[in-house]
Amino acid sequence: MDNNEKLFYKKKFIWEKISQEEKSNVFKMGEDYKSYIDSSKTERLSIKEIVRRAKEQGFVHIDELEEIKQGTKVYFVNKEKNAVLAVIGKQDIESGMNIVGSHVDSPRLDLKQNPLYEEHGLSLLKTHYYGGIRKYQWVTIPLALYGTVIKSNGEKIEIAIGDDENDPVFYITDLLPHLAKKQNDKKLGEAIEGESLNVIIGSLPSEGKEDEKKFKLNVLKILNEKYGMIEEDFQTAELEIVPAGKSRDVGIDRGMIMAYGHDDRVCAYTSLKAILELANPEKTAIALFVDKEEIGSVGNTGMQSQFFNNMLAELIIKQNNGKYAELSLKRALANSSMLSSDVAAGVDPTYPQVSELQNAALMGKGVAMIKYTGSRGKSGANDANAEYIGKLRKIFNENEVAWQPAELGKVDQGGGGTIAYIMANYNMDVVDLGVPVLSMHAPFEIVSKSDVYMTYKAYKMFYNKNI
Repeated sequence: MDNNEKLFYKKKFIWEKISQEEKSNVFKMGEDYKSYIDSSKTERLSIKEIVRRAKEQGFVHIDELEEIKQGTKVYFVNKEKNAVLAVIGKQDIESGMNIVGSHVDSPRLDLKQNPLYEEHGLSLLKTHYYGGIRKYQWVTIPLALYGTVIKSNGEKIEIAIGDDENDPVFYITDLLPHLAKKQNDKKLGEAIEGESLNVIIGSLPSEGKEDEKKFKLNVLKILNEKYGMIEEDFQTAELEIVPAGKSRDVGIDRGMIMAYGHDDRVCAYTSLKAILELANPEKTAIALFVDKEEIGSVGNTGMQSQFFNNMLAELIIKQNNGKYAELSLKRALANSSMLSSDVAAGVDPTYPQVSELQNAALMGKGVAMIKYTGSRGKSGANDANAEYIGKLRKIFNENEVAWQPAELGKVDQGGGGTIAYIMANYNMDVVDLGVPVLSMHAPFEIVSKSDVYMTYKAYKMFYNKNI
């Protein structure tokens, strides 16, 4: 390479530069990731799988520990919907932490509180969509039902129907093209209305006594027989409609993975795998898994709640023999470095016009670093500083981590946000860093196995450095 060539920024595709051994590791991780995401169709199931894997690697619940010291592996769970894993470092927590924060909720359909009804010989469920979906994508595909029901006596039951090969699936209808003239005249975003996302749950009438709601009654009888449910139990339930089906390799070369919920469970997986392999970091390492990001990080399991601060206070108390000062918590947060672990929009060859190609994430070129999210004039953006990005650049380049700068799309095309700006409010350094995705927020999204691997590698290097 001559001196002039060195002046240019140029990156190869990952597959073109890694060794055969590393290629083997990429495919091996792909299989493990598919196992993880197939077990994580909801935020509750994601947390359950995260905790299961953490306990296998020696992580202990905070309530089981009287004190913490260097090398202690600890976990917290909040309301079964978000969690924190921590590996205690050589330095005091007050000196700062290395945090990787992802979210485990994904766009979906939630059942309304009183969802069940019958019309024209069918039993259906009313839904309310959660997060930014394109409604037309959710019709005429196989769907599964997951969730938690609290019965009148306080008993909690778990429901999972649609992913076992012997299960039935559920379905939302659409108009046949022969009768869709008026629908075809509507804008794409208006052709399917939210109140039309009604899920077919049954089609047989109840046997025996004639009843004007015999189709609905038959569904209630089946639910009562299998789960002990009555109709009122829907009102104290969290039931989600998600795409049915397991993750699959994409392409004849098997280089990509299709699955529901890559956004953002692919980043949850990579940060989880990185921290599970951590032993004695210089700074305390934190893997943070939150809920409600897709609807603004609100609620008591979202990033805007006090859960993370309360957890951190517990760690400080146990590290300091029961002593605690509010200033220690504030210093710990301000001295920390964070990767907001969320997915990026990959360049779609079919729709390149929405991306500014000089500043867009290409599939297969590594983990994407997004300096700012927000919309248009950086509204709502974190906008990380150059000094912090410079530190990360040095770490990644020195450790052969394939990474690329990126943004969500063309400046006036739209926008979006992550949890980055919330954590930056504590005065810590934060930047978005995650896996590029195609068809983000669709029922099934696509990622490159090579990008998944490089994202894991980036998080692992980040955890091991004294930033």
